[in-house]
Amino acid sequence: MNALASGDSGALEPFVIYPARRVITMNPAFPDGDAVAVSGERILGVGSAQDLASWGTHRVDDRFCEHVLMPGFIEAHCHVMSGGLWSFTYVGFFDRRDPQGRLWPGCKSIDDVLERLRQARAELDADTETFLAWGLDPIYFTGERLVARHLDTVTGDVATLVLHASGHLATVNSALMERCGIDDSSTSPGVARGGDGLANGELHEPAGMMLAGEAFVEMMAANRTEQARWRYANEARNAGHTLLTDLGTTQLWDPDQLGNWQKVTSDPEYPARVMVALSNFFGAPADTDELAELGARLKQEQTSKLRFGIVKLILDGSIQGFTARISWPHYYKPPPGHVGNGQWLTPPDQMADLLEAYHRAGLTVHCHCNGDEASEVFIDAVEQVLERHPRWDHRHTVQHCQLTTPAQYRRMAALGMCANIFSNHIYYWGDQHRDATVGPERAARMDACGTALAEGVSFSIHSDSPITPLGHLHTAWCAVNRVTASGEVLGPHERIGVPEALRAITIEAARQLKLDSEVGSIEAGKLADFAVLEDDPLSVDPMALRDIGVWGTVLGGVPQPARVSAA
Repeated sequence: MNALASGDSGALEPFVIYPARRVITMNPAFPDGDAVAVSGERILGVGSAQDLASWGTHRVDDRFCEHVLMPGFIEAHCHVMSGGLWSFTYVGFFDRRDPQGRLWPGCKSIDDVLERLRQARAELDADTETFLAWGLDPIYFTGERLVARHLDTVTGDVATLVLHASGHLATVNSALMERCGIDDSSTSPGVARGGDGLANGELHEPAGMMLAGEAFVEMMAANRTEQARWRYANEARNAGHTLLTDLGTTQLWDPDQLGNWQKVTSDPEYPARVMVALSNFFGAPADTDELAELGARLKQEQTSKLRFGIVKLILDGSIQGFTARISWPHYYKPPPGHVGNGQWLTPPDQMADLLEAYHRAGLTVHCHCNGDEASEVFIDAVEQVLERHPRWDHRHTVQHCQLTTPAQYRRMAALGMCANIFSNHIYYWGDQHRDATVGPERAARMDACGTALAEGVSFSIHSDSPITPLGHLHTAWCAVNRVTASGEVLGPHERIGVPEALRAITIEAARQLKLDSEVGSIEAGKLADFAVLEDDPLSVDPMALRDIGVWGTVLGGVPQPARVSAA
């Protein structure tokens, strides 16, 4: 029997050889080959078809002979919301394709947004009580921000909530404000006010959005359906991804939500592996030790397709939403009525104690830190906890890492921390960061892959889907070229090479999730998870990187051709 497949020594079972135009392995000892051999769900070897044939009885499958094979892309920061939000109307600025293949043109003005909502509103049943949409980003529009009075002109008495692209803000209409008691007397810091000091319908962060009651609950509930989980995995497969993370969307303490993940991932047809993070928000038990115990127990219950072991914490908000915590001189040109320097979503003085429970349980903590003030708090907390409870190879990770400074990267390297850098921001919001949020100098050092590399910090890059579309060829393109939507190169000294970007979306992402012994490179013994590309990312012009076609994936030795979901 095949020792790889059965755990016993002896003769190999028949295996498959896939010749390819090129196999890019991400294994420095054997960087490329002409073919890969797969036995069961694992890689038998890489090299020439002739050399691999010497292993024994096999068959040759030529379907990839004109394609390039890479390790399956690993998205270490995304959300199952990527599948759930398509249940609602998209009103984002950029063109975007839904899982059914429909292209939604971007809404380039407030008038475009209102017209899209007017059309969708007309299609609702007469007795519909709630209308939901997503993708709005006021930072792209000049002049006034879209607020309740604008929505009122097209949604009338139907309670309406429009989630912003960042996921950190929402805008609601007057009918919803009245239903939920959101008015000028509201004391929550999440209730935004206009220049007149009155509540204007914009809700910031959980403190504000949760005031929207059933409308917000309905939007979140759409992310918990089986349909959402299938859409999520299908979108991933179509973009070359074999491993996803649901970073904080799932309430793992809820048996129904956990059971839903167990059900879909146990289906042999489910086309991706998923690591689901434990989180401490949206109704989590107050006892952190209890949550840490749950996280440790789930690690013992994971399967090949459903993984656990990481924790998602959140310190601050969104830079483009002006709710992130950034150091002096704070925001460059904030919108009228903006007061202060963003919001703390976890009190800084509680972070070390919160982190400690998960650290002692052997879990890896991934903390959302958009602003550099937030990064400093998390780095301080890691240092304090390591002094109290030394632990090697923890891999605690700063997520987003958008304004992290060189000094902070040096501290992270010394402490054994990782970074997951939101490279897509350079394209989608780079112009706005330069002109409105942080100004030209700080915008040039945002999402600093070059500095992370120079300072020796292990890093990955991400899309934060659905905030930006899932697809690592684009995130790599952003890190390599740093080109904004207007075509300007933002911070050319922070660019990295294509080989480094490809490592960030494969083996370094696997390392961050403590799965680098199983996935992230194509080498003997690892899971046979591949991205199948139409061209060679190491040979094309770097500006063409995001345009490479994706045939699909191979997951555990099973080819998964890209296709449009019917769900």
